[in-house]
Amino acid sequence: MNPATQAIEAKARKVLVAQLIVGLVSFIGFMLYAGSWPAISAFAGASVSITLLLVLRYGVKRAAEMAQHDQKGSMLILYLGAAQRFILILVLFALGLGVVGFDPLAMFVGFFLAQLSNLINARG
Repeated sequence: MNPATQAIEAKARKVLVAQLIVGLVSFIGFMLYAGSWPAISAFAGASVSITLLLVLRYGVKRAAEMAQHDQKGSMLILYLGAAQRFILILVLFALGLGVVGFDPLAMFVGFFLAQLSNLINARG
C-alpha cells in the first residue's frame, strides 16, 4: 500500500468512527425522546451514510491504485462511484421508508447528522 492510500485509509477510519458515534448518539437521543422505532429509524439513516462512506472508500482506494497505471481509468472509477453512490442512496432510502416503513424524520435526522460528522471530520 502506498502512502497516499494509507492516508486515505486513516482518514476514512476516523470518519467512520465519528459516523458510528453520531449514529449511536442519534439512536440514544431518539430512544429517550421518541421511542424505539424512531431510534431504530435514526440509526438506519446513519447506516445509510456509513454505507456510502464504505463505498466511497473502496472506490477511492481502487482509483488510487489505478492512477499508477491509467489516470483516465482512475477518473472513470471516481465518476462511476459517484453515480453508484447516488443510486445507492435512493435505493436505501426507498427501502427504508417505503418497504420497512422507518420514521421519515428520524431517518433523515440520523442521515444528516452522520453526513455532518463526515463533513466536519473530512475538513479537519
